Amino acid sequence: MIQLANRIEKVQPSATLAITAKAAELRAAGRDIISLSVGEPDFPTPHAACQAGIDAINSGFTKYTAVAGIPELRQAVAEKFRRDNGLEYEAADILVSTGGKQCLYNLLQAMINRDDEVIIPAPYWVSYPDMVLLAEGKPIIVTTEAASNFKLTATQLEAAITDRTRLLVLNSPSNPTGMAYSADALARLGEVVRRYPQLAVVSDDMYEKIVFDNTPFATFAEINPDLKERTITCNGVSKAWCMTGWRIGFCAGPRHLIKAMAKIQGQSTSNPNAIAQKAALAALTGPQDALHEMVATYSARRRWLVDALNGIDGASCTLPDGAFYLFPAIGGWLNRVTPQGKKINDDVELCSWLLDAAGVALVPGTAFGAPGHVRFSYAIAQEKLEEAVRRIVAAVNTLK
Repeated sequence: MIQLANRIEKVQPSATLAITAKAAELRAAGRDIISLSVGEPDFPTPHAACQAGIDAINSGFTKYTAVAGIPELRQAVAEKFRRDNGLEYEAADILVSTGGKQCLYNLLQAMINRDDEVIIPAPYWVSYPDMVLLAEGKPIIVTTEAASNFKLTATQLEAAITDRTRLLVLNSPSNPTGMAYSADALARLGEVVRRYPQLAVVSDDMYEKIVFDNTPFATFAEINPDLKERTITCNGVSKAWCMTGWRIGFCAGPRHLIKAMAKIQGQSTSNPNAIAQKAALAALTGPQDALHEMVATYSARRRWLVDALNGIDGASCTLPDGAFYLFPAIGGWLNRVTPQGKKINDDVELCSWLLDAAGVALVPGTAFGAPGHVRFSYAIAQEKLEEAVRRIVAAVNTLK
């Protein structure tokens, strides 16, 4: 048998992908499954982006491009950062990658050495710790509190920093909580970062465009402009423009670091998909009407689902600022017994049971570093959402 590398033993399969795969297997076997586990919009890719992809194919734009992305897309990204975030970058400061995940992976490979520490507030997106481990770094998980809306405080950050700390990961609005950092909160974090010259910040803003109730979006370098050269800002077209499968992410940062990240990318995937780059260019520069409609729809679903979950005994849910997730505490559903006599000990067992008993797929909070919670995605039609809640209520009511 071929021996595997030691590094593979450090990482876990993506819990969200695992739940999605199991749901797909049950559906293929004839089960009626409602999936609230998938982190992708249920709206179509904008017509302008699709047409640009078709035009790229028809015009023969199907060859290799520059590793860091086509110049016109990098320029459009620079203009997006200037327009939306007040951040001045040139095209040479931009890297386009195969999804936002590759931007983050390139970053960690380019700057993290063995045993360097990376501070990750929990709840966190499932891939952050494992990508740090693959870079031979050490994830430092800082558990945030529901009382602070699951946001890292300046006091918590200061307490977590050591002489080995190299990077702080911020995700706003958050996957899985949907909570977003205010300008004031980012300024307080900046006061701490400013005191530690060895510390950089990566701001994962993938859900920037999906914010509700006229909540102003703020990103770290925008609020702390003197720390811009110590900040890498990541984003992409997957969520806001419903282009998950097109796999285009982008980031901006100090030019020497962006060049190093491009070097990593050049030895892994090379350039991102040429056709998808043209589609992303059209998405960034074309009409934005569909985005506004999508956000309004998500906002309405969010309010309905929060009220529905808070009406179920044993669950407690806070209204999030953005994204399309809820992250309720479900402690009242645990340590109870199913009709089959099996005790549900934790959120992992709960999600497995709900998938079998109710035909509803959720992701356990343990996967995000927050046991006792589950993640709901409401990127699904309202009628499906209502049916999912009916099934969950019926199943939970059978627990003893």
